[in-house]
Amino acid sequence: MKVLIHAIFIILFLLVTFFGLGPVLYADGVILERMWTAAIVVVLYVLLAFLYSRAIRWLKK
Repeated sequence: MKVLIHAIFIILFLLVTFFGLGPVLYADGVILERMWTAAIVVVLYVLLAFLYSRAIRWLKK
């Protein structure tokens, strides 16, 4: 079970990195578009980190 939870979160972090940071770095739009995308990516990272910490705590119980 531990390995499955770790694998799921690793995949989720990789997906957010690939599909989130790519548009931020390579966007040809205005700077405001990049900033909104970057803010959403940061929120997704924080949310995933929070959920990951909760899942680890749940696994230890």
